[in-house]
Formats: sequence, C-alpha cells, structure tokens
Amino acid sequence: MSRRGWLLFLALCLIWGLPYLMVRVAVRELAPETLVFFRSLLAAAVLAPFALRQGGLRVMFKRWPWLLLFTLLEMSLPWLLIAHAEQRISSSLAGLLIGAMPLIGVALYRWMGEPYHFDTRHVAGLACGFGGLAALVGVDLGSSDLLGVVEMLSVTLCWAVAPIVVVKRLPGFPALGMAAITLMLNAAGFAPLAVRNLPTSVSTETVLSVVGLAVVCTALAFLFYFSLIREVGPSRSAIVTYVNPLVAVLLGVVVLNEPLTLGIAIGTPLILLGSVLATAPSLAKRTGDGGTDPAAP
Repeated sequence: MSRRGWLLFLALCLIWGLPYLMVRVAVRELAPETLVFFRSLLAAAVLAPFALRQGGLRVMFKRWPWLLLFTLLEMSLPWLLIAHAEQRISSSLAGLLIGAMPLIGVALYRWMGEPYHFDTRHVAGLACGFGGLAALVGVDLGSSDLLGVVEMLSVTLCWAVAPIVVVKRLPGFPALGMAAITLMLNAAGFAPLAVRNLPTSVSTETVLSVVGLAVVCTALAFLFYFSLIREVGPSRSAIVTYVNPLVAVLLGVVVLNEPLTLGIAIGTPLILLGSVLATAPSLAKRTGDGGTDPAAP
C-alpha cells in the first residue's frame, strides 16, 4: 500500500477500536436511546455538507423502504444493542465479540446458498473462530452477562446482513449520501425516546465520549473508510475488521482497567485467526463489497 493508504488504515484501526470504550463511559449516565440519538444527530450534521457536495441524495428516497431497512440493520439495532450490552459487559468483551462478524457473515452467506467456493481453509477458519467464541463465552460465563453476549452477537448478525441490502437493493448510490441520510433517519427515529430519557446533568467525560463517538468514530470514520477504499481497494480495506477488536481489548484493559480474562486470552487469537482464514482471498473475491463497512461500530 502507499504511505497514504497505510496512514488511513492505521487511523481506522484506532478509530474503530475506540467506540466500545466511549460507549462504556457514556452509558454510565445516558440511556442507550439517548446516546444513539445524539451520536446520530451530530454525525449527520458533520457528514451532510460532504453528502450534498457529492450529490445524488434525492434519488435515494425513491427506494426509501430499503433505506429504512438498511438504517435499522446498520445503525438503529446495532448501536442500541451495543449501548445496552455495555451496561452489562466490558468494552473489551464487546469489541472482541464484534470481531466474530466475518465468521457470522461467511456462515450466513453459505447458509443462503450463495455460490462461493469453500475449501478446507475456510471450513477450518469457521471452526477455529467459533471455537474461540465458545472458549470466550464458556470460560468467562461466570463473570459475564449472557444477555450482553447475545446482544453483541446479534449486532454481528445485523452487520452481516446490512451489506446484502446494499448490494441487492441499493446498488450504485453515493456512499456518503447513504450514510448521511441513514444517520438522519436514525436520529429522527430515536428522538422521542431520547427526549423522554434526557438526564438532568452529565459529566464532561460523558459529553466528550458522545462527541467522540459522533464526530470521530462515525463521521470521520466514514470519510476515512471511503478514502481508504479509493486508495487501496475494498478487499484490503476489509482487513480493518480484523484489527480493531484488538484495539478495543487493549483500550479496555489499559484505559478502563478492565480485566484481561482467561476467556479473552484464549478467544482473541482463535477468533481473529478464524476470521482471516474464513475470509481468505478465494472467498473474498466472490463476495464483493457493499460499499459500506459491515464492521463499522
């Protein structure tokens, strides 16, 4: 990759490893619905000027039912579930469970009967990755909330399905425009719940976490990701998916003093190795890209 490509790649690895820490901090004082609303609203305000300059926004509303479905799968359900789960589990565990997204995606596409070539390496990758999940949940079950784990795995399912909607029903739409519109729809949908759950006061730490989630981890991340795709191509860009769970685990342990449990120690290498093997080039070339990052937190 070029020097610019490496800088964008490293920046995204850090940026998409940050949300789990920031969510963990924010939900101490904010209801999950309120957090999702402010994150969506602020990010939409930042991205709107770029989307207007790119053009093509009006055309998207002709397929508004699919835009709503994509919003639900890419933002509404995942962000709400992540915020709800991190009231129960650590940010390290949340970030690592998201690392299973490629495994869920490959298994889902295979189950749907898509004509992908599966070889021994891909099967071994799935077995390795799901073995890592079993070790993670099994070893740490006593110290983790099972509901939180199920919620995070549901997020990976949503993010695995969302690109299918883009490829099948929203092809060729401007990526930034789609991001801006879905953020606006998400903010509008959560507005009533957010107003009902507004806190009387919040700390500076919470405000900074919300602003960081919206501006850095959402708006800036979208801009960086689309730039990275143009710079190095979609296949190489997808490698970010394998790195940001590691960043999330390290930040949780170092910044929030979360425990580095035996389950995380065993599960992390198995999940990441399984994801790499299961999405090896021979499979990735057949899956294509939906224009958005299905692992975007």
